[in-house]
Amino acid sequence: METGSVTTPFGRRSMTLGMLANQVMAGEIKPDQSVDKWKLFRALCEAKPLLGIGDRALAVLNALLSFYPKNELAQENGLIVFPSNIQLSLRTHGMAEQTVRRHLAALVEAGLLLRKDSPNGKRYVRRDRAGEVNEAFGFSLAPLLARAEEIEQLAAAVMAERLHVQRLRERITLCRRDIAKLIEAAVEEELPGDWQGLYREFRDLIEGLPRSPTTAQLELLLDELTALRTDILNRLEIRVKSTKQRGNADYIERHIQNSNPDSTSELEPSFETKQGTMAEQDKGREAETLEEGRGETTHPARQEESRQSGGRNDGGGLKSFPLGLVLQACPEILAYGPDGVIRNWRDLMAAAVIVRSMLGVSPSAYEEAANVMGPENAATVMACILERGGHINSAGGYLRGLTRRSEKGEFAIGPMLMALLRANAPAGRKVG
Repeated sequence: METGSVTTPFGRRSMTLGMLANQVMAGEIKPDQSVDKWKLFRALCEAKPLLGIGDRALAVLNALLSFYPKNELAQENGLIVFPSNIQLSLRTHGMAEQTVRRHLAALVEAGLLLRKDSPNGKRYVRRDRAGEVNEAFGFSLAPLLARAEEIEQLAAAVMAERLHVQRLRERITLCRRDIAKLIEAAVEEELPGDWQGLYREFRDLIEGLPRSPTTAQLELLLDELTALRTDILNRLEIRVKSTKQRGNADYIERHIQNSNPDSTSELEPSFETKQGTMAEQDKGREAETLEEGRGETTHPARQEESRQSGGRNDGGGLKSFPLGLVLQACPEILAYGPDGVIRNWRDLMAAAVIVRSMLGVSPSAYEEAANVMGPENAATVMACILERGGHINSAGGYLRGLTRRSEKGEFAIGPMLMALLRANAPAGRKVG
C-alpha cells in the first residue's frame, strides 16, 4: 500500500509547503508504532485550543475514525479511510455536506489529516482477489499517528493550565470571602479605621476584572486581593493585641469610644461625648424622636453628642453606624429627606418618620423602637426596611419583632447593613 509517497491534491486545490512537510513527517512513522485511536481522539479534544480546531471539526474527525476498522492506528493496518461525504454527513448526525467539506479542509490545514486524492478526485479502494486492500484513495490518518506524542503533550499542557486557573479562582473566592467578612466584622465592632475606603478598594478590584479574564489577569487580581487581606488582618491584629492588654471587653469598648474620639470611621465630623451625661442623652434621644414625629426641632448640639454611642453602651444599647455607611447601604431613603437630600442624622430621622407613615408603621411601634434602639438606630432600621420593602409583608410587625429582639440583646444592625451594602454594590463578575 502506498502510504508514504508524496501526493498532490486534486482539482483546483493548491499544494503548499505545509502539506509537503506534513507528508514528509507522516512518512517517518516507525514500523512498530501504534496508538489507541479513541485515546488519541480524547487527547485531541483536550488540546483543541492549541491546535486551532473547533468542536465541529472534531465531530468530523470522530466520524472518520469510526470508519477505521481497528482500534489501534498502525502502519500495518493501513492508515487511509475513504468514506463519501454522504456517509460522513450521516455519522455527524446530519451535518450538511458543504459543512463537512469545510471542516475536512480545516483538519488538513491543521496537519491532522492528509489527502490522498485519486485521479478523478473520488474516494475509493482497490482490493486484490483475496479481498485485501491493494490501494485506497481518501484521507490518510498518518499525521495523527506521527504526532501522537505531541498531541498528548499538548493535552497535558491544556489540562495543567485548566487546573491552574481553577485553583486561582478558588483562592480568589476565598480571598473575597475573607475580605468581605473581616470588613463586616470591623464595621460591626465599630473599630477605628477607613473601612469604607477599604471596601470601595475591594469592590474596585473585583469590578475591574473582565468577564473572561486571562490567567495573567487572575494572577494579578489574586496578588492584589492577598495584599489587601494582609493589610486588613494586620489592622485587626493590632486591635486584638490592644484588646488583650487592656482587660475586659466592656472597658475596651468604653476606651475606644471615650479616650480616642479622634479615631473614627464616620464620614461626618466627630464630637466627644461626656461620660457624666450618658443617662441624660438617652432621655434626650427619646424626646427627640417624638418631637421629630411632630415636625419639631431640638438643640443640634445635644443631637450630635448622642451620635457617639457607637458599640453597646453601658445600658446595653445598639451600636450606631456612620451616616455615610447607612446611606450607601440604603439609598432609597434619600428621596424622603428634606429637598431630596440627607445631610445629617436629623435629616435621616425626619425621612424615617415620613417612611414610617408611608409603610403603615404605627407611631407606637416606631416610638417603641426609638426607645429601645435609640433614635438614630430606629431611623437606620426604617431605612433598611424601606430598602427591603419588596420582601417584607408587614413593616410594622417586622419592626416590632426587631424591637423585641433588640430588647433581648439578640439583634445587631451591622449584618443587615452589610448585606444591603453588598446587594446595592454594582454587580461584580464571578471568578470562582
